[in-house]
Amino acid sequence: MSDKARSVLLIVLCQVSAMTLWFSASSASSSLLAAGEISGQQAGLLTGAVQLGFVAGTLFSAWFGLPDRLDPRRLFAVCALVAAMANLSLLVTGFGTTTTIILRFITGAMLAGVYPVGMKLAAGWADRSVGLMIGTLVGALTLGSALPHLFGALSGLEWRTTINISSLCGVLAGLAILLVKLGPAHRTSPRFIPGQAWQELKRPALLLANAGYLGHMWELYAMWAWIGVFLTWGLAQAGAAQSLQPGMLTFVVIASGAIGCVAAGYLADRVGRTTVTMTAMIISGICAATIGLLPPAGPVVLLVVAIIWGITIIADSAQFSAAIAELSPPGLVGSMLTLQTSAGFLLTFFAIQAMPVLIEYLTWRFAFAALAIGPFLGTIAMWKLRHQPEAVRLAGGRL
Repeated sequence: MSDKARSVLLIVLCQVSAMTLWFSASSASSSLLAAGEISGQQAGLLTGAVQLGFVAGTLFSAWFGLPDRLDPRRLFAVCALVAAMANLSLLVTGFGTTTTIILRFITGAMLAGVYPVGMKLAAGWADRSVGLMIGTLVGALTLGSALPHLFGALSGLEWRTTINISSLCGVLAGLAILLVKLGPAHRTSPRFIPGQAWQELKRPALLLANAGYLGHMWELYAMWAWIGVFLTWGLAQAGAAQSLQPGMLTFVVIASGAIGCVAAGYLADRVGRTTVTMTAMIISGICAATIGLLPPAGPVVLLVVAIIWGITIIADSAQFSAAIAELSPPGLVGSMLTLQTSAGFLLTFFAIQAMPVLIEYLTWRFAFAALAIGPFLGTIAMWKLRHQPEAVRLAGGRL
C-alpha cells in the first residue's frame, strides 16, 4: 500500500472514530430521555454544549493559527485524547449535572482540533482531486453520524456502554493519527500573525464561498436533528406499516448522504465546484420545501424524497471546504477551514433551536420549508462566486 493510500485511510478511520465522541452523549441521552431520567431541556443542553464548545474551539484555533503552525497530527492526537477523557468522565458525573454540560463543552472544543484538522491532513495528499479527497472524508463522517441511529434501532445499548465504546474510539484515533505521513501539498505558516485568517475573509471570493457554506449549514444539522421525529409523524400520517421503524429509516436517510459526498466530490473535480454545489442545494432546497406535504402521497413517496434529501443535503458540504482550500493561501488552509466550520456550526445551533418554534407555529407540513431559505441563498452566493476572477482556482478552472 502506498504512503498516500495508507495515510488517507488512516485519516478517514481516525476522523470517524474521534467524531463518535460528538454523538455519544446524544445517542445515550435518547434512552435516558425516553425513560424519563432526564428532561428534554437537559437533552437539548447536551447537544448545544458540544456545538458551542466546537465554535469556541475553532475560533481560538483560527485566531492563533494552530492548524497551520503546529504539526496537525500532534494537534489532532492531543485534542482527541482530551476529548475522550472528557467523554469518559460522564461515567462519574452522569447526565443530569452542570458538570456534565461543562464536559460536553470541553469535548466540543477539543473536536475543533479534530474535524477541520483532519480535512487539512487530507488536503495535503490531494493533487487535482481535492474535491473527491475531502468528499470521501465527509462521506465517512456522515456515515459515522448516522451510526447512533442504527445502534438505537438494533439494540438498546445501556448508556455506559455507549460512552465506553466512544471513549475507546477517541483514544485509538488519537494514537493512530500519529502514524499518518504528511502529504506533499502540506504547508505550514511561515510566520505567526494573530487573526490573519480573519483578514483573508475580506476577499470577495472567500466571503462568497463561506456564504454558500452557511446557506448549506442552515439546512443540514436542523434536518439531521429533526428528521427522525418528522419520519415518526410522517409515516403515521401516511398509514405506513408498523414494521417500518423510524430509527432504522433515519439511519438510512442520513447514511445515504455518504454516497452523495463521494459522488459530488468525483463530479466537482471534473465538472466544476460551483456547478455541483448549486445543483445539490437546489435539489435539497426543493425537498425541504415539499417533504412536509408528502405524507398523503404514501410512505414510499415520502421515503424516496427523504432519501434524495439525505443524499443532496450533505453532497455539497465537502466542496465548500475544497473551495476554501483552493482559494486560501497555502500556509493558511488549516486556519481558514477552521474558521469556516466555526461559523457554520454556530449557525446550526440557532437553526436547531428554531425548529421547535417552527413546528409549533407552522406544523410539520411547513416547518422544514423554512430550511429551504439556506440553500436558496447559498445558491446565489455560489453563482456570484463563479463570476469572480479567483474562481479559476477552483477545480483547475472548472466552474
